[in-house]
Amino acid sequence: MPASHLHHVAVLVLEGAKPLDVGIPAQVFTTRASMPYEVRVCGAAPGLVAGGDGLSYHVAHGLDTLAWADIVFIPGYRFPDRDDPRQEIIDALIAAHERGARLAAISTGAFALAATGLLDGRRATTHWHYARALAAKHPLVRVDENVLFVDEGSVLTSAGAASGIDLCLHILRADLGVAASNHAARRLVAAPYRSGGQAQYVPRRVPEPLGERFAATREWALRRLGEPLTLKALARHAAVSPRTFSRRFVEDTGYTPMQWVMRARVDAARELLERSERSIEQIATDVGLGTGTNLRLHFQSTLGTTPTAYRRTFAQGAQGEQGE
Repeated sequence: MPASHLHHVAVLVLEGAKPLDVGIPAQVFTTRASMPYEVRVCGAAPGLVAGGDGLSYHVAHGLDTLAWADIVFIPGYRFPDRDDPRQEIIDALIAAHERGARLAAISTGAFALAATGLLDGRRATTHWHYARALAAKHPLVRVDENVLFVDEGSVLTSAGAASGIDLCLHILRADLGVAASNHAARRLVAAPYRSGGQAQYVPRRVPEPLGERFAATREWALRRLGEPLTLKALARHAAVSPRTFSRRFVEDTGYTPMQWVMRARVDAARELLERSERSIEQIATDVGLGTGTNLRLHFQSTLGTTPTAYRRTFAQGAQGEQGE
């Protein structure tokens, strides 16, 4: 959904709110000329909200902000498995959703979102430490503790802390396109995109020594998308066997190596469609997809649209931002 108007973002600070969880959406979507968002931080009422980890928050807005918002972020908070938020908070979240707002929970904010009933029958995630507690407290929620975030359309959830950055970048990609999301990632000094299917951190008895090596191989591949990239070539760069590379790659990213390469090529094509006037055939060659027909095929299967329609949509969005 490209931006043709200002999107209203509310960050709902609950008692015991975790400071990193509050800060991530507030910073990612903070109002600036290049970002068509307006952010308001709110609580159950204006004033002081006691937070977690030794911090408190003085918020300027109350629950009426949720009636204004297009996106409502619910940061994580302490002791989420003990008590649900007050009924007035739950009612305000339900009313915002019914009005068409997207609700996005970071980490243990998923407990507050689950208390609305809006996650019943849907997939959701939370910090891995609380995943079993969420499933026990809300058995109708299909809890997946092995992903970074889950997008169910109008309700979204993410795993702990830094996974909130991945969720915010995912929302930016949907709203503004790949170029804007990558620009925000560079500003945050964050990874440009980690799929929702990427595994959360899970404690291991034996340290895994390949993480940095595999990250270097992914960076190497991203600079060579126009060249042939085979499983053997990727494994050779990482200095492991193709079998080991495939197994560990799925654990790290949620994709097989060749699925990841294809997604990277489609993403590169998206950015070229957004930011250049190159033809479909030229872009297909640039990103290693060979022909315009091949690019159209993978665009349709991955994004459900055509390269031409995608370019038209995000060109209109860019014009709308420039006109504000």
